[in-house]
Amino acid sequence: MKTRAFIAGCSGTELTPDEAAFFKEADPWGFILFRRNVDSPEQVRALCAALRDAVGRTDAPILIDQEGGRVQRLGPPHWPKYPSGRAYGRLHANDPLVRREIARLGARLIAHDLRSVGITVDCLPVLDVPSPGAHDVIGDRAYGQTPNQVAILGRAAAEGLLAGGVLPVVKHMPGHGRAGADSHLALPVVDASREELERHDFAPFRMLTDMPLAMTAHVVYTALDPDRPATTSPVVMREIIRGHIGYDGLVMTDDLSMRALSGSFRDRTEAAFSAGCDMALHCNGSMEEMTAVAEATPILEGVALRRANAALARITHDPEPLDPVDARSRLDSALAMIA
Repeated sequence: MKTRAFIAGCSGTELTPDEAAFFKEADPWGFILFRRNVDSPEQVRALCAALRDAVGRTDAPILIDQEGGRVQRLGPPHWPKYPSGRAYGRLHANDPLVRREIARLGARLIAHDLRSVGITVDCLPVLDVPSPGAHDVIGDRAYGQTPNQVAILGRAAAEGLLAGGVLPVVKHMPGHGRAGADSHLALPVVDASREELERHDFAPFRMLTDMPLAMTAHVVYTALDPDRPATTSPVVMREIIRGHIGYDGLVMTDDLSMRALSGSFRDRTEAAFSAGCDMALHCNGSMEEMTAVAEATPILEGVALRRANAALARITHDPEPLDPVDARSRLDSALAMIA
């Protein structure tokens, strides 16, 4: 059995027999969980074990979007709430070191929560830099208003995850903050010049090229490729992501089921791999859609396999020591001082 270069979702809190059989046959590299897949810590732990058992790999990565704020799949009553990225950017305006420390602490606590139930990858940090007039799909998910602040706090969050044995995913490469539409619902088109994009939108990603995983943006940049979003654009992948940004880690698509993309799921998948993506991501758990994605997905080999293995090698099995009660108290105290 050879692993295929895609990440799949599932439909509920337990694997169905059909899902288990499909995953055994298709052998996706990893899986992603959403709120529909979450009930209790014991249930999530059992689901993660079942997913790994289906593919016969104890190290199969399991992803989740656990940013805090609006995007948090694990939440009360079993897991604590976390702040949005913007909250960290508003901490102690005169002391950037405190902002960095607390952003790292928040991510370290998230890593603790995730590792305790078997989740090993968090789709964080958001490195998108907001622009005036943009859609609020990014909004308070961003760490700040400038590329430098976003990069500094994004790195702090990534380092907190890594210290806790969880891989970060930088997103949405090469930048979603200027988009005037929510790519879950429509295809955003950005008309800024290449010079402005490089100065503003792409800059945080250039500062975090050492991170193991990245997720694409379903955004058209007319100055680069007026016909295709970044996810399916060979120009953006070659000239910007691998070229100007200089990223050599594993690049996964954003969710192929989002409405920003058009065409059949086979077409979407083939276009993403033709553009140069290493990994396809499909999230909604639809068996019909997953089957089409799997059929169009290549075996994980060559450079993509090297990048995938390099990413997994970054997972520490000896996490940095943490007293979660004390850490949570420090986080809450810092956040309470936001004006």
